[in-house]
Amino acid sequence: MHTTNHILFLASLFAGLGRLASAREVPENLKSFYQQLADQGACQNKLADGFFSSDDGPADFAYCGDHLQDFNVIYIKGSGTDFANTDIDCDGVQNGPPVEDTRCGSSDDTQAVTSFQDIVAGYNKGIEDLNAKIHSFVVFGNSGTKPGWKTFDPTQHGVEPLSVMAVVCGDKLIYGVWGDTNGDDGENPLVGETSLSLATACFGESMNGNNGHVENDVLYIAFPGADAVPGPERAKWDAASFEEFEESIAALGDELIGRIGGVPTTGGGNKTVTFTGGVPTSTDPVADEAASGLKVRAPWGRHMKGRRAVRERKAL
Repeated sequence: MHTTNHILFLASLFAGLGRLASAREVPENLKSFYQQLADQGACQNKLADGFFSSDDGPADFAYCGDHLQDFNVIYIKGSGTDFANTDIDCDGVQNGPPVEDTRCGSSDDTQAVTSFQDIVAGYNKGIEDLNAKIHSFVVFGNSGTKPGWKTFDPTQHGVEPLSVMAVVCGDKLIYGVWGDTNGDDGENPLVGETSLSLATACFGESMNGNNGHVENDVLYIAFPGADAVPGPERAKWDAASFEEFEESIAALGDELIGRIGGVPTTGGGNKTVTFTGGVPTSTDPVADEAASGLKVRAPWGRHMKGRRAVRERKAL
């Protein structure tokens, strides 16, 4: 191996190890919430439905408002125990740092802008758009004009652009921002996608522009309200690494997760967060077991080959 390639390999390896070290454990209230949603099956208050997690799968995924009134959250849910998968978004700043990370090169549908590029640039933090290799962001919402095409505009339910979102992937809780949307250039309206950096924090360095996580076991949570928006000052938009950016929104993320059945007793981006309270105990013995600390369903496994089609790049 040439010396230069060896150095780049080591840099990429250490960056991956840093991402794994920065992942925080899922707090008990969120574990219980995940398990209760899995036990419930399909959501009851479907804000919009008929979406796909993968082109060859069923159209039974929905944006759910079951807990808008009590916890003020919106999430993606399929039928049975399904949540959504994780496709990889490499849109935004191209050829930016870290230059040794070339995994987005395998994507065949990357675009040079994200949906909220104008807002990011307007923060005047020295960057013009999100960088999928640095910024942890979620693709959330669907737009399009094709006849019969399923759409969902999160802003109609109070979710604001670049607001903090939470992603539960196995035994990890990762914070990101709502940074992009899905368009109608593909075969089907799809859900379940994050920036390369966020997917890597969840599933490791095997993630790339053409390789995501295929299991429908990832929970994406959005938080309506202006209090979920870090704005120019509560996030380090000019961060040099995923760890630096994700840590900068962790305190706000901790506050928002406290909506779900409890209030955080520690915050500020701690790697392990303890919460008081929890999802209210029900008459369902399975849910009661979950609330008392039952291990959540998180059978991580295969990874997806292939990407969804190009997304429409305009804000909802």
